[in-house]
Amino acid sequence: MSNPTISLSKSEKSYISSGFISSTPSRADGRALDVYRPIFLETGTAPLANGSAKVNIGKNAHDHGGGTEIIAACKLEVENVGGDDEGVDGGRTLCHVTCSPAAYPHLSTNAIEDLAADLTNFVQTILGHPTLHPPDLAIIPGKKSWALHLDLLVISDSGNVYDALFMAAHSALWDLRVPRTQSIEFRQGGSTTDDIEMADEVQQQKSSLDTRNLNMTASDFELTDSWDEGAPLKGREKWPVCVTINLAPPTHYIDATLAEEAATPHKLLLVFSFEKLDLKLQGMQFMGPAELNMDQIKTLIPAGQKYAHTLYSGLQSKLLEEDSRRERRD
Repeated sequence: MSNPTISLSKSEKSYISSGFISSTPSRADGRALDVYRPIFLETGTAPLANGSAKVNIGKNAHDHGGGTEIIAACKLEVENVGGDDEGVDGGRTLCHVTCSPAAYPHLSTNAIEDLAADLTNFVQTILGHPTLHPPDLAIIPGKKSWALHLDLLVISDSGNVYDALFMAAHSALWDLRVPRTQSIEFRQGGSTTDDIEMADEVQQQKSSLDTRNLNMTASDFELTDSWDEGAPLKGREKWPVCVTINLAPPTHYIDATLAEEAATPHKLLLVFSFEKLDLKLQGMQFMGPAELNMDQIKTLIPAGQKYAHTLYSGLQSKLLEEDSRRERRD
């Protein structure tokens, strides 16, 4: 879904588009076609969450205003598994995107809700995929597990909201700490009435703490960490990033502003996950009134891989800096 937050005249659209395809491509802010606006990242922005982050793309350096800003927060909830309970054995990831009315002042309430639903569906489809499922959301197999709630709030939208959403999600999931748990076992013995009557006679011969021949099953758990402590989520480095390739035939560009999005409404969303330095195309979606053929897609995917590598490397460096700043360790 496009974000019809601003409208441009035909001459304005033509002026912006002509800058992309000129012999020396130009943009209003002076950037090259393959360069992002400044990206600002901070983790730990929601003190009561298990993991959180704030990302801003394009903040003004002189007054620290503007830009596309997203706040992401993770919260872990214990769920029962089996029966009529909604819990899933091994845990599950639930994503939800909310759009602030201040971010879209020209849209009606219903339009904002529709936009939030579209963003939620896309993020949930990607991050909730089994190939990205964290291995440490199980508590007691078949009985209890963690539900990982990831909430994202769009504070402001100055273009390229999809890339910002996935950067914020990646950062909050990196910051997430899963509390360590310890199973509690209830011991069930096979005592008979005669055994109970003879207890006084044998208590001096046999310790009452002897647990041999007893069946023990884990039916509950206790936290060994406080709610805001724990271990980092396993595989946190593989959470994906999104690269939005905006099409201005015969060329393309990244990190569009609102005016650029209005001038060139066609874009290809490419989502890449990472396993060490190997990247995998996790999802793809084309947006716009026209169509995109397979030859064009095959040309754009390698370009998206290059942009994703650069974006991912910069994001990881900043996250490690944030860990050091907050003295957080693996």
